[in-house]
Amino acid sequence: MKPTLLVLAAGMASRYGSMKQIQGFGPHGETIMDYSIYDSIRAGFGKVVFIIRRDFAENFRNIIEPKIKGRIAIEYVYQELDSFTEGYPAPAERTKPWGTAHAVLCAKTAIHEPFAVINADDFYGSDGFFKAARFLQQECRDDVFSIIGYELVKTLSENGSVSRGVCEVDKENYLISVVERTKIYREGNKIVYDDADGKHETAFDSKVSMNFWCFPASAFAFIQKMFLKFLKEKGTDPKAEFFIPIIGDQFIKEGGKIKLIPTSAQWFGVTYKEDAPEVKKSLSALISQGEYPERLWK
Repeated sequence: MKPTLLVLAAGMASRYGSMKQIQGFGPHGETIMDYSIYDSIRAGFGKVVFIIRRDFAENFRNIIEPKIKGRIAIEYVYQELDSFTEGYPAPAERTKPWGTAHAVLCAKTAIHEPFAVINADDFYGSDGFFKAARFLQQECRDDVFSIIGYELVKTLSENGSVSRGVCEVDKENYLISVVERTKIYREGNKIVYDDADGKHETAFDSKVSMNFWCFPASAFAFIQKMFLKFLKEKGTDPKAEFFIPIIGDQFIKEGGKIKLIPTSAQWFGVTYKEDAPEVKKSLSALISQGEYPERLWK
């Protein structure tokens, strides 16, 4: 059974204002998401499911389908405030859904096979998709999830600090914890982060989460259980977010394992608007090296 790729794109409309304004970085207007889909197809994924907002669905389809229809199976699901809440009333002042783990849960009816989760606007590199596909087809079990771990030095921005989930693993490369560091940056020939205790140096090759996770279909039941618990404990907070690392942390506490699969791929994204030229330059270099064709969708 071929695995499925779940693309978290529900937040894109609010960031870009309109789906028609999704920025093209490739030589023929390809978005970052186009490269992820292209990589997933050649890695052996059989379906792509997009989590989107219902009010931008038509625009989104008009952008996506002319490129990839017929190349891979496509489904769309919507992340809405009342999805999978079992009638729990959202606070009146809450205006957006409940976070990335809630977005994953919204795909429950569309996915019945092992699947990977990525952000729509992050570039992950082909190595990550091949390794994810291999794990999903050969190692993924009800009690074993995985995360693709990127080298910290390959996820920084030259234009300011970044937030990263720094992974701690045991001697067999299973995740112990993901610690969110909210201000990581270069300082001379070092990488440092700031927290309440001051400034600390960290290793260049520290593995970090870029929200590239691999799950069995059975994870949906676990996520739903956790979501209802989250609503009970934090649902009255209009800004509370149900993130994927919350799922990972609780899964480990309940005896599950999360394998960290390292990749040497260069991650990039547009954390700051000033990052855009560097993203274009990086894609151009990969095309010159033969990693991607000059025109992605021929």
